[in-house]
Amino acid sequence: MIAEPRRAKTEPTPARLLIVEARYYEALADELLAGAQDAIRAAGAQASVVTVSGALEVPVAVRMAVDAAAEAGSPFDGVVALGSVIRGETSHYDIVAGESARALMDFSVARSLPVGNAILTVDTEAQAWARARRGEGDKGGFAANAVLELVRIRRALPSLVAGVSA
Repeated sequence: MIAEPRRAKTEPTPARLLIVEARYYEALADELLAGAQDAIRAAGAQASVVTVSGALEVPVAVRMAVDAAAEAGSPFDGVVALGSVIRGETSHYDIVAGESARALMDFSVARSLPVGNAILTVDTEAQAWARARRGEGDKGGFAANAVLELVRIRRALPSLVAGVSA
């Protein structure tokens, strides 16, 4: 019998995430980003942050950054989108809220790339704070954790497809 070389158990590569944050409401953006970064750190993952001015710019920034990372040979495992859209006196809210969410979902499904959407769509600033605050809704952390869960599922799929439970 020929001895097989021992294979060292390797830890899985940490997930590499992209965070794209809209800074239109700066203080809310800070809180959402802190929540996302806390969750990513707690999971032992890594993140790069891209900042844009508003929620409508998030989807295109996601696509540009994801494409650039893939072309550079270091693709992202998932994306966290952050921002706030607060209803005003015009229909602009409906356009920004709906179109940013639609574009992110379309991108995620088309690319089979996990995207956590924490672009808050609320009627008032108080509602936004209740959802953004890490001690309350922590939607930044929630979106990051949702992406990390999907990354774990994606990484387990080869074993599942082969009929071996992970």
